[in-house]
Amino acid sequence: MTRRRKTVDGLHGLEIDALLDDRTVEIVVCCGSGGVGKTTTAAALGVRAAERGRQVVVLTIDPARRLAQAMGLPELDDTPRRVEGIDTKRGGHLDAMMLDMKRTFDQVVLATTSPEKAKVILENPFYVALSSSFAGTQEYMAMEKLGQLHADALADGRYDLIIVDTPPSRSALDFLDAPKRLSSFLDSRLLRLLSAPARGPIKMFSAGMGLVTGMLTKLLGAQVLTDIQTFVAALDTTFGGFRARSERTYALLQQDRTAFLVVAAPEPDAMREAAYFVERLRDERMPLTGMVLNRMTSPAATHVSAERSLSAAEALTETGKHPVAAAVLRLHGERMRRAAREHHLAERFVSAHPGVAVAGVPALSSDVHDLDGLREIGARLGGE
Repeated sequence: MTRRRKTVDGLHGLEIDALLDDRTVEIVVCCGSGGVGKTTTAAALGVRAAERGRQVVVLTIDPARRLAQAMGLPELDDTPRRVEGIDTKRGGHLDAMMLDMKRTFDQVVLATTSPEKAKVILENPFYVALSSSFAGTQEYMAMEKLGQLHADALADGRYDLIIVDTPPSRSALDFLDAPKRLSSFLDSRLLRLLSAPARGPIKMFSAGMGLVTGMLTKLLGAQVLTDIQTFVAALDTTFGGFRARSERTYALLQQDRTAFLVVAAPEPDAMREAAYFVERLRDERMPLTGMVLNRMTSPAATHVSAERSLSAAEALTETGKHPVAAAVLRLHGERMRRAAREHHLAERFVSAHPGVAVAGVPALSSDVHDLDGLREIGARLGGE
């Protein structure tokens, strides 16, 4: 589902407002590598969508503290919090929340098992380590929380748009593959083997397994092995729905009600990452809507070329007169060159991926620190 407009430079521009106004779109996923303004983009989209009449919740992953402050919130946590100061004339509102990886995992445990078994699992040291720091858990829990939010939105109508800021992974593989990796780990034969080495068909190998268990006890320690065995034993009935839920959320992401936005910066490394994201999303048949290209250089006087500006600066410097004018001309020339390099990168990307619409966002002169800053980002995303 691609929304685009023809821009003056010949590139296809992404129609962000058309995307946000489309009531059939229920989820917008902002993905990309770290440090490209992905979280700020997600927040700005949330502000703009809410002020255009949508009931929005933004789910962010470990945002900078200044972003919470920009939305007028003392902090962000796992509970959706209403953002005050949003123009509600069109009937929209904005809530914001931050993924709490362990709390989300705990909620899954509490919702899928008895209180007695939940207590055993939640207090198990192996579970505590798994839910807090296991590779891929953050990405999986982002998917889990998205599934929860969408189910709740359908049930009570509280939200009609969920905007997700994905974890700052270097690869799209981390976000898309995390559910498969985690559920495969929880279903792995090794864990099953550790939990009951002398049951069923394995019983005939009990002597050999006893030797293996003895070696593991020496390597890991008796208490660690016991913790693992207790955890896996409790796992049998508790996490049977992990794979089913992850598959439902994965299928939801493939539907037209979802829109993926790849967020990038006009730098060679970031553009290579963006190209990889685009290709992977297409391979997975995810509904890629377009790319947001943040922090584009936008010179004030484009009619004065870089060459003329730098040449004039050099001439003034040689005379020793008007040093301020020379500095301004030099600065303008350098900005024009940087803008040309960035535009060339964008053209190369569009040439390699002709079906991808791009929204270029000019860089701000300062960091975003309030709702007005987010509104300005949103306005630039909307092409104003």
